[in-house]
Amino acid sequence: MYKIVRKKVLNPTVTLMDIDAPLIAKKAEPGQFIILRVDDEGERIPLTVADFDREKGTVTIIFQIVGATTEKLNHKQEGEYIADFVGPLGVASHTEGLKKVAVVGGGVGCAIAYPIAKKLHNLGCEVHSVVGFRNKDLVILEDEFKAVSDVMKMMTDDGSYGQKGLVTNALQELIESGEQYDEVITIGPLIMMKFVCKLTKQYDIKTVVSMNPIMIDGTGMCGGCRLTVDGKTKFACVDGPDFDGHLVDFDEAMERGRMYQAFERHAHEETCNLFKKEAE
Repeated sequence: MYKIVRKKVLNPTVTLMDIDAPLIAKKAEPGQFIILRVDDEGERIPLTVADFDREKGTVTIIFQIVGATTEKLNHKQEGEYIADFVGPLGVASHTEGLKKVAVVGGGVGCAIAYPIAKKLHNLGCEVHSVVGFRNKDLVILEDEFKAVSDVMKMMTDDGSYGQKGLVTNALQELIESGEQYDEVITIGPLIMMKFVCKLTKQYDIKTVVSMNPIMIDGTGMCGGCRLTVDGKTKFACVDGPDFDGHLVDFDEAMERGRMYQAFERHAHEETCNLFKKEAE
């Protein structure tokens, strides 16, 4: 059993939790993930390591409430326990030797982008962060990004906070102003990563994407995170989650991701109704 030592609501659909897991905290690196079960009868889901504290022995997870399991997890409170918390899994993000990097995050993907930006900053790399959200109410980790960024661009679709527009607008402005990056690292919705990669390809800038959004069981057994990279079949959970974004077939990945939307929505609704009945 793993204790929830801190819980923080970041926005109406995104929650942060610090989990007491000293062995995982000791070895975790940015880009890796864990697999958890809320209870003994729950499904296994992969969640990215959003941060860790080796001294305190805690691992931070940030999750969006989209399905039955994340709904159940969100009902857990500080001091309560979750059944299983396994990791770290996946290949850690490459950060060594980079001198200047643009980190581009979108939505809850910023929870994955932040620890990478933090690690790069701690290594002495110049970090330019571009983060985007649909509106002001959905903004997360703003102060955390500011603390590890030499340049910070906040974007919202509707202009309710920061600069109005897409992350690609801000990234293009930076590139055309003369900024030269060793690498662009982008994490967020598949459609966002696709267009970031289309942009950077025009300027011949190496771009790394995280394919966490398509992972399901996290071990390669289910095949749900299958994707095509440079014409070859890869699995996001065991071969990644990081890949060369210019080689990823995003259209195929997005089509596969849509297969589970109706099921997740139905399971989420059933779980919500269950909690409502228990509260009555």
